[in-house]
Amino acid sequence: MADSTQTIVDLETRFWKALVDKDTGAAAAMIADECLITGPSGTMRIDPGKYKTMMKDGQWTLDTFEFSDLKVIFPAEDTAVVAYKVHQKGELKGKPMDMECADSTAWVKDGRAWKCALHTETILETA
Repeated sequence: MADSTQTIVDLETRFWKALVDKDTGAAAAMIADECLITGPSGTMRIDPGKYKTMMKDGQWTLDTFEFSDLKVIFPAEDTAVVAYKVHQKGELKGKPMDMECADSTAWVKDGRAWKCALHTETILETA
């Protein structure tokens, strides 16, 4: 593949960094025109504009994140999938947030740029 695993890891890291910085422009620029998100709240279809609104209106802050057990595959030349565990700390609806999740993102090439077409998050139970 022309793009390396490191390219995808860097994209995923930049996306999470945009969440920490509440940089709505940077995050929205990485979202495909049609994107699906799944997580504890269910599923939704978004586009870059809706994602910007969601970030601005969200009752959360993300202070830190740390990836582990990260894996990347390229099922097609213009498609990459990354899966990993992420430990994230911040605040959710006025309460401290400290959780471990299993996340995955499907990146597709839109011309020359990679865009997020799917992101999933599952909260992992503590043992």
